[in-house]
Amino acid sequence: MAKKVAIISSNGSLFDAYKVFNVATAAAASDAEVGIFFTFEGLNLIHKEGHKQLPIPEGREHFQEGFKKQNVPPIPDLVEMAREMGVKLIACQMTMDVMELEKDAFVDGIEVAGAASFIHYASDADITLTF
Repeated sequence: MAKKVAIISSNGSLFDAYKVFNVATAAAASDAEVGIFFTFEGLNLIHKEGHKQLPIPEGREHFQEGFKKQNVPPIPDLVEMAREMGVKLIACQMTMDVMELEKDAFVDGIEVAGAASFIHYASDADITLTF
């Protein structure tokens, strides 16, 4: 039986992106229905330009070499992979309004919704996570 996974992404570093997209794509590969709600700094993970240059936590720069050495896909590739696997990418309307961002600032295929809509989506989730 397929599961439903609801993820809230509210942080915007490179490490946060790897956590979010690693879990989301793993769940989708296991035939789970997956939705990610991006809010506040989490919007950087799906921003057209922002997701290409996410900050690395200070003192952790050496991880970039490890990512390359282990052939870990870059974040733009993981975003595309998630989209292709049917992961719902949901941008927070309130945060977009506060930051004066329009839907076209984000990667193609996102949905825009408020927190109440995501709560409704997540209400019957088998797994809920926040990053």
